[in-house]
Amino acid sequence: MRQRFSPARLLASASLVAVVAMSLGGCTAMSKLSDVTGSIGSRAEAPPSDPARAAEVYGERYRANPKDAEAALGYGQALRANGQRAQAVAVLEQATIANPGNKALLAQYGRALADNGNFQQAFDVLSKAHSPDNPDWRLLSVQGTALDQMGRHEEARSYYASALKIAPGDPGVLSNVGLSYMLSKDLPKAEEALRQAYASPRANARVRQNLGLVVGLQGRFAEAETIVKADLPPEQAAANVAYLKEMLSRSDAPRGTPKRTPVAALSRPD
Repeated sequence: MRQRFSPARLLASASLVAVVAMSLGGCTAMSKLSDVTGSIGSRAEAPPSDPARAAEVYGERYRANPKDAEAALGYGQALRANGQRAQAVAVLEQATIANPGNKALLAQYGRALADNGNFQQAFDVLSKAHSPDNPDWRLLSVQGTALDQMGRHEEARSYYASALKIAPGDPGVLSNVGLSYMLSKDLPKAEEALRQAYASPRANARVRQNLGLVVGLQGRFAEAETIVKADLPPEQAAANVAYLKEMLSRSDAPRGTPKRTPVAALSRPD
């Protein structure tokens, strides 16, 4: 017997996207650290892969010289990867004060603010990290996620559209487009965008989870289950299916049931 889901209950709330923020089977947050802190290679050959260790290494450098922009970048990103969001905001805020106009620091500060739920402030800071004549598609996408979290979905999609002009077919941006439509309760358009993202060879586990969720929200649970467990080891596939069931069950929760505030399944390219 097919389960019945109530998308309206889930989508009516901004707390929707607890979805797959930490996608089961996704890449670790620290895999992105070298993208941001590559210039630090002059002092460290490679960033530690363990978030806690990276925070320790970069934290030591930062404490030795809080005005060192490269140390602050590495420390802030390591703190973000380790889930220490408020501390990452504090470190990067001080670093931007000590290094006014440093766009790399502003970009990381804006991302940290978005991680921490300070969406309007994140959007404003990110606007200073790049310019209309030299836009960064990654930052445009993060600004879109901030707008989506504030309920400004049409504006968010204009930022995603601008990002896609620079990086056509990027699965992370397309996934954000899909989730933007999901937030505004247009599930067919959400599925269309997520299927485009899923078709990309660069799609990650987060895209898979998001597509599965949108398909499941339309009542096609068997299909959703196939999507989230495809090509995965049995143990990981089972974990993904369990997580999907948990997310979908929230759509049928009685009114007034507390729901976790989302961190966002929205992709924030680092």
